[in-house]
Amino acid sequence: MAQDVVLLVGTAKGLFRFRSRDRHSWQEEGPDFLGAPIYAAVQDPRSGSLLAGVNDIFYGPSIRRSHDLGATWDQGGCDLSYAPGDPEEVLRVWSILPGPADQPDLLYAGVEASGLFRSLDGGDSWQEVDGIRSHPTHEQWASGFGGKCMHTLAMDPHRPGRMFFACSTGGLYRTDDGGNSWEPKNQGIRCDFMPEDQRFPEVGQCVHKFSLAAAPDRLYLQNHGGVYRSDDGGDSWIDIGQGLPSDFGFPVLAHPRRPDTAYVIPLGEGRLPPALQLAVHRTDDAGKTWRALQQGLPAHVFTGVLRDGFRADAHDPLGLYLGTTSGSLFASADEGERWQVVADHLPRIHSVAVAYAP
Repeated sequence: MAQDVVLLVGTAKGLFRFRSRDRHSWQEEGPDFLGAPIYAAVQDPRSGSLLAGVNDIFYGPSIRRSHDLGATWDQGGCDLSYAPGDPEEVLRVWSILPGPADQPDLLYAGVEASGLFRSLDGGDSWQEVDGIRSHPTHEQWASGFGGKCMHTLAMDPHRPGRMFFACSTGGLYRTDDGGNSWEPKNQGIRCDFMPEDQRFPEVGQCVHKFSLAAAPDRLYLQNHGGVYRSDDGGDSWIDIGQGLPSDFGFPVLAHPRRPDTAYVIPLGEGRLPPALQLAVHRTDDAGKTWRALQQGLPAHVFTGVLRDGFRADAHDPLGLYLGTTSGSLFASADEGERWQVVADHLPRIHSVAVAYAP
């Protein structure tokens, strides 16, 4: 590999970094922002800079930047807040999305309470994106177990102007005009917690995570109950959870090159692994069948993996990385077939992201 892989591990008590040249031997770096909960950290592919959502218990949320792979961090941009007197408050940063290559200073941030912010100057300042909290369906959004959060953002690489977000509990939304208007895209996603005759509403779904596949218009989605695939950009959804030990879980991850391959991490009673065996499940036929991948992952564990605690790198074979609520970090350098421990006894892991260093 020409570059080191650097894992950005957001925890309940700071950001940890782990670096490897061969994806087998890992060196710990950091921690940064010790004591602050980190739900999102990413590398901007346009500049190589790191961005971290730092939710300081005293000073509130901010997005900090590093131009030297974490050696130093700036103080973060301003205006990541709602207007005075707003009934909602920005409590935490949940997601960060760099803009397209032809707009090098554009960034997005999803926050709790569920709103979307945009920066046009690389993160120096932030403005709320109009049309999100004023959407006619916004009043139906409610707090999930993790809060009322906009947790997932994605730009469609095949369709300029198309972008998605998911929030709990509101569901999945899509824009096709660069954010001027948004439509809910939850047709076919059920709400098990609703009365039987109301289980397929327009909005109110507790979408845990979605992931864009390598093929145009295909998405995979993990709901509060149900695993789904869409082949039409979210206009409709197919339940593909059959064959899994549980259709409840948090992460879902599409393979970056193979559109029929995706991964989930099922959880059962008590939000624990079924039979207490931590396992990643992979489909190679777009959800028709699933196979458990657990070699090297522990058995008899009382832990789970949160929505952003599972990521892939860009290498071939694919590298996969997962972090648990009990503070263990695992890596696979062969598409999930075998796993190794990278670190144990970290704080509760909220998020894992992949960066690259020369």
